Amino acid sequence: MSAAAGRPPAPLDVLTFGETMLAAQLPGTLAVGAQARTTVAGAESNVAIGLARLGHRAGWAGLVGDDEPGRLVLRTLRGEGVDTTHAGTHPAAPTGAMLREQRVADLVRVHYWRSRSAASLLTPADIAPALGDGARVLHLTGITCALGPGPLEAVRAAAAHAHGRGWTVTLDVNHRNRLWTAEEAGRALRPLLPHLTVLIASDDELPVVTDAFTGTADGEERAVEALLDTGVREVVVKRGGQGAAFRDRHGARHSVEALRVPVRDTVGAGDAFCAGYLSGLLDGLPPAGRLARANTLGAFAVASDGDWEGLPRRDELGLLAAAPGTAIR
Repeated sequence: MSAAAGRPPAPLDVLTFGETMLAAQLPGTLAVGAQARTTVAGAESNVAIGLARLGHRAGWAGLVGDDEPGRLVLRTLRGEGVDTTHAGTHPAAPTGAMLREQRVADLVRVHYWRSRSAASLLTPADIAPALGDGARVLHLTGITCALGPGPLEAVRAAAAHAHGRGWTVTLDVNHRNRLWTAEEAGRALRPLLPHLTVLIASDDELPVVTDAFTGTADGEERAVEALLDTGVREVVVKRGGQGAAFRDRHGARHSVEALRVPVRDTVGAGDAFCAGYLSGLLDGLPPAGRLARANTLGAFAVASDGDWEGLPRRDELGLLAAAPGTAIR
């Protein structure tokens, strides 16, 4: 018997949970019957895949239906090296679905079928076994909170559990207007703030979790200060084509410019950014290094088709430094 036999598995680097859906991606508008490519997509699983590709132990503990889309979700995640030990299957509710149209140029329109899906029925009990196994980081998103009262309670219970045990707890605000209003999101997310280590938000999402108007540099500054005053240790602001910024409660500040790449598909860029930031955190990089890796993964995402399909392996992180048109032989 090996020395490791009988020992419990090592804790994950990152645990996350939420809804992963069957995704139909159209290169044009549905109105003209554009042919779809089927895949899977979900904010939390996109992050898990990005981390797994970089060699981290990432686990996803969401719920899917007992149906073919659910089996596709689990098969895809396992194939990408994501731990699905504590992923669940609901016996009666279906796996959620989304349809994404490339409407015109790089403008994308997304439609959801998530009401009464398996993931919308998630409860704290569904997540408890995964929490019991432990992790270095718990990654949460506002999307899971928007799915219904059960998922919101699961997020709150998970955040309290992880914070109480000294894990790093991260939240990507990830506001979706088609799921809930900014006011509803604010009421749900603000009670999480005292449990958070890192809050990640785009500049236009900061008002969701603060009362500050962020239309100016001063407004963004006040919003970040308000978040740090709640106990959040680090605030990371995504600025799209203008890069990203970091501030912590000790006064440290860093910013990086975005990488310039041809834009093919912007959906999934924020999830890729989160995966890069968490990877840098796990690797012990300083804040500027974390932001740089986050921006690198975001650039890979926007320069590739799909939410996660173009994300890099660790040995590919330097590819974007190559001259345009380079053939790697």
